[in-house]
Amino acid sequence: MGKNRHTGSSFDEFLEEEDLRAEAEQIATKRVVAWQIEKFMEEKNLSKTDMAKVMKTSRAALNRLLDPENGSVTLHTLERAAAAVGKRLHIELVDVVSQK
Repeated sequence: MGKNRHTGSSFDEFLEEEDLRAEAEQIATKRVVAWQIEKFMEEKNLSKTDMAKVMKTSRAALNRLLDPENGSVTLHTLERAAAAVGKRLHIELVDVVSQK
C-alpha cells in the first residue's frame, strides 16, 4: 500500500495540490453573495418579481444571480442587486497567502 500524500496536509493545501482551490473559492464566494442578497430581500420584504423590477431585469436573470451554482454573474448585475436592497457592492483584492 502506498502512503497517502495528503496525510497531515491542510484542506487548503489539498485543494492547491489538486488544482481545485481557485474553483472552490469562486463557488464559495458565489454562494455567500447569493445568500446575502436573498437575506436582504427578505429584510426588505421584496419578492423575486419585485426585486427584478427594481433591478430592471428579468426574473430569469435574478434567478441566475440567486443560483449559488451559477458563476456567470457580472459586476453590473451585482451592483444593481446591491442597490435594490439598499446596499453597496464592495470588492477588494487581497494578498495571496503562501501555503508553503
